[in-house]
Amino acid sequence: MRRELFGTDGVRGVANIEPMTVETAMALGQAVAYSFRNHSGRHKIVIGKDTRLSGYMFETALSAGICSMGGDVMLVGPLPTPGIAFLTHSMRADAGVVISASHNPYQDNGIKFFGRDGFKLPDGLEAKIEMLMLGDHLKEVRPPSPQIGRAHRIDDATGRYIVYLKNTFPGHLSLEGLRIVIDCANGAAYRIAPQVFQELGADVIPVAVSPNGLNINDKCGSLYPELVSAKVKEHRAGLGISLDGDADRVIVVDHRGEVVDGDRIMAICAEELARKKKLKKNTVVATVMSNIGLELFLRERKIRMARAPVGDRYVVEAMRAGGYNFGGEQSGHLIFLDHATTGDGVLAALQVLAVMVESGKPIADLGNKMVTLPQILVNLKLKQRVPLESLPRFQKAKAEFEKKLGGRGRILVRYSGTEPVLRIMVEGEDRAETERIVNALAEKARAEIK
Repeated sequence: MRRELFGTDGVRGVANIEPMTVETAMALGQAVAYSFRNHSGRHKIVIGKDTRLSGYMFETALSAGICSMGGDVMLVGPLPTPGIAFLTHSMRADAGVVISASHNPYQDNGIKFFGRDGFKLPDGLEAKIEMLMLGDHLKEVRPPSPQIGRAHRIDDATGRYIVYLKNTFPGHLSLEGLRIVIDCANGAAYRIAPQVFQELGADVIPVAVSPNGLNINDKCGSLYPELVSAKVKEHRAGLGISLDGDADRVIVVDHRGEVVDGDRIMAICAEELARKKKLKKNTVVATVMSNIGLELFLRERKIRMARAPVGDRYVVEAMRAGGYNFGGEQSGHLIFLDHATTGDGVLAALQVLAVMVESGKPIADLGNKMVTLPQILVNLKLKQRVPLESLPRFQKAKAEFEKKLGGRGRILVRYSGTEPVLRIMVEGEDRAETERIVNALAEKARAEIK
């Protein structure tokens, strides 16, 4: 079954414009409540959100839809996406709902779901939810008045999540003596993240912790690491941590203000997990966008790297299918399956800090072990998508360049999942040659795609 409403991470769009309307949110609430009905008793669904202005109306609409189908709602207010996943599982709820558009600006919003196990829903279940929304079946199965659901707030949700996060940090370690700048993007982690690091002993300098509904991700957060970089240098901190609006991803900045992206974090953590013999099947799952430098770094240490499609949900799916316990994305989604079911920016930062504290080495030294190869991306806007296999001259040129690059370079060609754009990415040891190859391939594609 095809999904039309759901994208790679739930339903997303501009608030108050289809599909992100109150009507759609209510219908989603009804369909999800019906899909997760617990026939042995009343069913419970957790709803959390980030700090966007539109979160209030979507929270209310989803609650109404769920209650109208006999489901009970547990409202937790602003909480990181991974916090909702944790609470859904720990409170034995039947499903969890997150109202967030992650790193997007405030005018956007999104709705995504977790199953009772704390994992994101598979594509097939999302397609079934869409079918329920489009059909008339839900009108026929509405419960009678006495069975309408209730909604109530979980007042200690934040505290529960903070305790859980702290417990992922080794008990014999402390952050005493370490000054940390943390940029919370005026988002869901604005209270939680500073408190976690303070309670573990760090001297915390919080940045972007005054959300007003309109300033989430506004020149702050993981897409704007220059903010935390400047603050690290200003306050002479040992580390900077930059989260996105729903705190499921993290970018780290070292004491010099240099960015340590998701690939470097994976290198640091994978090496440590392998050293401690805690890296299952000695394998890391990354995406097709991770730099080949990560692959070469892991290969030198006899660690295998598997690649998944772009999207943290696909990384998690590959990890679960292969029996692996660590993976992530260049963008900063890091998944530690021994601790969590989804990407968690605060949790990932804690794991990096544990390596740093235990080794006694600054993050700059740990991250510089991996050499990033030049990576150049060209985006071609097209009038229509043309099957790549129908471009013989382009495919021939691509094969010739791949042979020339050998095992020290890589070419990736794929269509965007959201717009008519062909992405051509080339990696290689020599920047000039890499740029020449990507431009040559772009010209070949333009010539064949009419």
